[in-house]
Amino acid sequence: MRQRTILTIAGSDSSGGAGIQADLKTIAALGYYGASALTALTAQNTTGVQGVHGVPPDFLEQQIRSVLDDLKVHAIKTGMLYDAENTRATVRALKAYYSERDMPPLVCDPVCVSTSGHTLLASEALEVLTQELFPLSTLITPNKSEAELLLSRSITSLENMLEAASELLRFGSRAVLLKGGHMTAAVADVDALARAHPDITVVRDVMYTENMEVLAVNAPHIENVVIDVLCQADGTKTVLVRPRIESTSTHGTGCTLSAALACALADGASISEAAVSATAYTHLGIQTAVKLGAGHGPLNHLHSVARMGVPPRTATNPYPFTQLLIKSTADIWKEYVQHPFVQRLGEGSLPKECFVHFIKQDYHYLRYYARAYSLLAAKSSTFPQIDSATQTILNVLREIKTHRAFCASFGVTEDELAQTHEASATSAYGGYILDVGMQGDTTRLLMAVLACLIGYGEVGLWLKREAEKGKEKGGSGVVLEGNPYRAWIEVYAGEEYQEAVRIGLETIEARAAADPPSPARSEEWRAVWERCTRLEKAFWDMALELRD
Repeated sequence: MRQRTILTIAGSDSSGGAGIQADLKTIAALGYYGASALTALTAQNTTGVQGVHGVPPDFLEQQIRSVLDDLKVHAIKTGMLYDAENTRATVRALKAYYSERDMPPLVCDPVCVSTSGHTLLASEALEVLTQELFPLSTLITPNKSEAELLLSRSITSLENMLEAASELLRFGSRAVLLKGGHMTAAVADVDALARAHPDITVVRDVMYTENMEVLAVNAPHIENVVIDVLCQADGTKTVLVRPRIESTSTHGTGCTLSAALACALADGASISEAAVSATAYTHLGIQTAVKLGAGHGPLNHLHSVARMGVPPRTATNPYPFTQLLIKSTADIWKEYVQHPFVQRLGEGSLPKECFVHFIKQDYHYLRYYARAYSLLAAKSSTFPQIDSATQTILNVLREIKTHRAFCASFGVTEDELAQTHEASATSAYGGYILDVGMQGDTTRLLMAVLACLIGYGEVGLWLKREAEKGKEKGGSGVVLEGNPYRAWIEVYAGEEYQEAVRIGLETIEARAAADPPSPARSEEWRAVWERCTRLEKAFWDMALELRD
């Protein structure tokens, strides 16, 4: 999260769609930290406001001071200020803390007329707003009804909007963004306005424009549009055009827009840049909203936040993705790493012929395994983190050498290894990981090979821990002294193999962090992990049952 703090000074909406709640959702969704000062409590839902309870002005001022005394605030926005005294308290608190020179960007959403046209501020409060707060503001964002109230005249055309936005600058803000959500225009009307005022910049950010004909001819035809007019004190005029959306999910639109503007300004965007990004964010919030409630429901504030299947790495959980893989396959994973073959091997009671059968087949499997790691190494140029896998390949080659020593100690020669018939479980497992590797998805291949690498590391550590517990009450009976398979246990519990496991863990976690998967892709990765875990269990089954 960016180290930017946005302070919102506004009322609360008990239904969560507007006010402080909409502001904080927007701020968080855009990656900033939100602080708040409440001006009033409301009882409301999507059908309307049932009650309002104002916060005492001195307490509002205390809230603002508490935030400013402790946090470096990078932008401020105001919403519903409730009455004249709370508006004065807001101005007083800001002036006490900031000089005009060092005040961060201030976005004032002059909430004085409801969507239904009801006046929300008394005339005295409106006077305080225009005479004391507007002059401190970087940008004010009135809607059509609010602009009409402020100017005491009607706005009935795009030309009227342009005139009104320019005229509102006389109240002292650096810029005015006059919102046109309550007016519908045709594309031809916008074109006519642009021809009449060649000094205007027309931004059609969410529409197909020049050199996008191939998109436009295959998309629905747009007839009606909505425009916002931005006028700045330096004379710059911008018209922002977007398709009109027929939707009832518009509750809190002004709150959302002003909060998004504050976020953009906090990051150093120009007023024009902030207007473009904030209006686009709000437009998509309406367009992607799911209808809630019986009336005008809220926007989708989280449309810019992708749901990822992997939580972030932390100091206390550096391997969250691998943890998810193991937890999601907990039953089969336990059957794999605490298989009866493993338990009997740890007890030293595993029949020799079972272990010999296992190491013969493991010899063939390790050759598949080394080839799979070679495929990973070949892809390291497009994914640098996989360079570390080359170290793991060396470990695998060392393991094959150690494996031959195991075989020799049990009377199995290299010629016998080479001539051993490959069991169906071995062929199925080896063929699967090579097939995954040939499909070209590096991460899926990592899933395939790491189920083995990490699983054997878990087996080694589990056997070592159980041996240290001895035959205490609840112990598993695993022993090292006199165990004919002690050398095998010590290899997989040893530092060299566990370092290979650590490299594997770092590789897979780095991959997941660099390219966080969607839930669907995360499920694909998990499915490969589960498949290999089941194939590992089948390999133990084959060895214990002496199957070919």
